[in-house]
Amino acid sequence: MIKNPIGLLLNVVLISFGLLPLLAQAQQPVSDTQVAAMVEALRRAAPQTKNPNDGLYSEWQVKPETLKGWTKTCLKRELTPTQFENSPAIARQVVSCIMRRELSNQLGATNNNEIASVRGAACWWMTGNYTGCDKGFTADYVQKVVRFYQQQRSK
Repeated sequence: MIKNPIGLLLNVVLISFGLLPLLAQAQQPVSDTQVAAMVEALRRAAPQTKNPNDGLYSEWQVKPETLKGWTKTCLKRELTPTQFENSPAIARQVVSCIMRRELSNQLGATNNNEIASVRGAACWWMTGNYTGCDKGFTADYVQKVVRFYQQQRSK
């Protein structure tokens, strides 16, 4: 039995209003221009293995096991790696869909710091983590993505 229903209601209201800013911060809107710049930056920064049978697909060098979930999420159907590879337009659509989600998450996490968001999303793209890309190959890769992103945004 609730002894003080008004107090309980007041607590619920206060907690709800206290969480609203946090919820709003979780997913920030990202512009089409930002998404396009990020997608192009990832494409340009993609490691080139010089091996046509490297197991990575499209100009973005995506792993086949990643494609299943991404195409199902973004296209509502799974594509094979070959279908993804053979359609640059579909590959760009899927990468754009995923990067819209990731940039939105990162913009919320970084209080709308665009470059920090790009760094986090680029690190996630390469490693699956938003942080930890501050040395070695991953740091070089993230910096390359940021440079290409800034070039795209300045156009």
